[in-house]
Amino acid sequence: MISNNKIVVPEAKNAMEQFKMQAANEVGVPLKQGYNGDLTSRQAGSIGGQMVKKMIESYESSMK
Repeated sequence: MISNNKIVVPEAKNAMEQFKMQAANEVGVPLKQGYNGDLTSRQAGSIGGQMVKKMIESYESSMK
């Protein structure tokens, strides 16, 4: 299966990594640099969910 999760702006990679680490910290998931294949689906999903939640909050606050 081919992954389409490529960052369009390469310069944004570090910012996305920091954002992911922050989201993992907020939900209490022990994320580390590099390989994280030992995470459960629930843990990985909670990180992604937290990231989406933060993006929506940011967008909504910018519309006010």
